[in-house]
Amino acid sequence: MDDRYGSDVLAAGWRERGFAKASDLPAVKDLVVEVADDGYCGAITRAQAGMVELEDWKGRRRSFPMGGGFLIEGKPVRLVAPSAAPQGKRRTASGSFVVEDDRAKVALPSRILVEGRHDAELVEKVWGADLRVEGVVVEYLQGVDLLEDLLTQAPPSATRRYGVLVDHLVPGSKETRLVEQILRGPHGKHLKIVGHPYIDVWQCVTPAAMGIRSWPQVPRGTEWKVGICRAFGWPAEDQADIARAWQRILSRVTTFRDLEPSLLGRVEELIDFVTEPTA
Repeated sequence: MDDRYGSDVLAAGWRERGFAKASDLPAVKDLVVEVADDGYCGAITRAQAGMVELEDWKGRRRSFPMGGGFLIEGKPVRLVAPSAAPQGKRRTASGSFVVEDDRAKVALPSRILVEGRHDAELVEKVWGADLRVEGVVVEYLQGVDLLEDLLTQAPPSATRRYGVLVDHLVPGSKETRLVEQILRGPHGKHLKIVGHPYIDVWQCVTPAAMGIRSWPQVPRGTEWKVGICRAFGWPAEDQADIARAWQRILSRVTTFRDLEPSLLGRVEELIDFVTEPTA
């Protein structure tokens, strides 16, 4: 008669009997895995410092230690750090394929204009590689109120187009009224002005990338960035505190997935506009 318990309970490997052995698998971006403990399922967005971040279909993100405890199609796997060698074509932070000979071109006469330094830094972080290949310069205005003066001093033309990104471009806002007035003026033909609906470009970073459910509501009468810093428990006494807060936010952005779609589409429109060949 067979002994269901085996002949030697102390033989090597007795703890693993009856369990499938986990295979090692590189934690590459976009690989979909399931967490064995609680069934959470998501695609890998980051794998660094011994941790792996997963994003589920609702855009929610959670981090887990690299190693065992994951499933693919019901089979156990151990996630390991991916090889440093690039697999296939590399992509930029914007999702474009990296151009192998990506030396910057001579700057085009056309420009992308944004409202402030933070807008420019965010565009540079995600689209910088693409813009250098195309020869597109991003300049900041220190406020859309100054756009009219710039257009007067350096008017756009068929060979020098301006693409402008504006914050809080929603029906009835001050920004919308100003944009409509400019587009009706003499320079409108060679301008493309688009915008996102948020009060400030800070909000274009997704809550998931920040590790929060939603951006805090700032009480009326409180300067918005100051209110955000206070809600996060960050110092907000002077401009240096605001600058440090922005760097903390910007550090959470690594790819286009960390930005709201309402910004992504608008920036792509502007790049297409200023790089369109002249007739």
